[in-house]
Amino acid sequence: MTLSIAAMCAERTLLSADEAAVIEDLAGHLQLIADVSQADVFIDCPLPDPGTALVVAQAHPATAPSLYKTSVVGQYAYAHNEPAVMFCLLSGQQVLGSRGMSQEHIAMQQHVVPIRAKSGKVLGALIMEQDISERLEQEKHVEQLMETTEQLTETLLNMAMSDGSMPLLMHEGIVLFDERERVTYTNPRALAMLQGLGRSEAAAVKRCTLQELFHGKLEGSRIIGHGGIYHEEVQIASKAFELKAVSIYKEQRAVGGLMLIRDVSDLKEKDKQLMIKSAVIKEIHHRVKNNLQTVSSLLRLQMRRTRLDEVKTVYRDSINRINSIAIIHEMLAFDGLDTIRFIDVVDRIAKNIVSSSAKPDQSIRVKLYGDELPLASDTATTLALVVNELVQNCVVHAFADRDSGEIEIELQAAGRIATVRVSDNGAGMIPAERRSGGRGHLGLKITETLVTENLGGVMRMASGDRGTDVQLTFPLSKT
Repeated sequence: MTLSIAAMCAERTLLSADEAAVIEDLAGHLQLIADVSQADVFIDCPLPDPGTALVVAQAHPATAPSLYKTSVVGQYAYAHNEPAVMFCLLSGQQVLGSRGMSQEHIAMQQHVVPIRAKSGKVLGALIMEQDISERLEQEKHVEQLMETTEQLTETLLNMAMSDGSMPLLMHEGIVLFDERERVTYTNPRALAMLQGLGRSEAAAVKRCTLQELFHGKLEGSRIIGHGGIYHEEVQIASKAFELKAVSIYKEQRAVGGLMLIRDVSDLKEKDKQLMIKSAVIKEIHHRVKNNLQTVSSLLRLQMRRTRLDEVKTVYRDSINRINSIAIIHEMLAFDGLDTIRFIDVVDRIAKNIVSSSAKPDQSIRVKLYGDELPLASDTATTLALVVNELVQNCVVHAFADRDSGEIEIELQAAGRIATVRVSDNGAGMIPAERRSGGRGHLGLKITETLVTENLGGVMRMASGDRGTDVQLTFPLSKT
């Protein structure tokens, strides 16, 4: 059974009944104080032992997280954990902003004010506590960072100024400068880099400012006091340098700085050559695409001159195959990438075939869905021919005697395995033994050969009265 405040005071403290009543009256307002201050609030009363106090009342804030999971009423507060409380009880003076450990061993900040009787006697202490463990952790990190920064600065200065072999092992040049941004030291690597700028002697370099050192090419007017790391690339004639600088402070005043110089001329030249090669490759793809379209146009002119349907079919199939390859080169010329989003290729191939091969009065709809399926150019070219044949078969054969139809194309990639499925709701395939002359479909033979030999995959086909479904599975590791 929980004792009342009056009972606890009578049993365990030296307070009289009237003095305990004062404490009990204040405890009635403790919850309001806790909510307004957003802090855990307690009342501690002194015990006969001057180094110990008794917690007689407690209130958790409803407006903020509490420091305490359980009640600490009836527990003791000791001087080594809460020195501010003991000081207040013994001296009668308030203590604001003191730090200590809670009853549950959490770092907290206390505001402690004395509770007095009318006679002025200290009856207890009113305590407000807030969790500062996160604040202490931040302060610790800041202190460690400052200490590390000072050590790093001292190490860099000692290393830079030494005549040992350490500076010779660095790929970057080191330049130290004073508060006026005049060069005070350069390591041998920096001098070697600056030879091409007419600054080959250490004595001549030391008379220069940073702006003079780089022939006025620095964009920033001042580096001293620049927040964080000063970073800039400078191009002087055929030389390109990457500059990084930091200010060095002593007693919160900038006394100079350290600059690292890296010669990136070779990297810039390589980037330039890559850009030129990329532009050449894009131009090659563009010209190949134009040549293929020229061939396609010539075949189309020949197709219009012939009156034989079988010859027209051969021309049309060849034109569609050439156009499928041309789509790949057009996308490579536009994007300039090594890989192609194959779902975009399929979309264009399907639209081309439907528009060129479907009859004027037919309504054929293509549904395309699934993954983007990025592929290398050679794999994309092979697969484009495969999809071309499958979609062409759907349009020409599956819907030959129908006014409408639907083609579904699905692309999936699972790990290193890709799946392409092309299905239709057409008439289905005629068995080989029932075809005239026993001839098979050339398009399917081309498709199976490309899938097995070029892609290293397998092709499965199912056909019936409700249509045909062809599924291709191949490893992406081949790409």
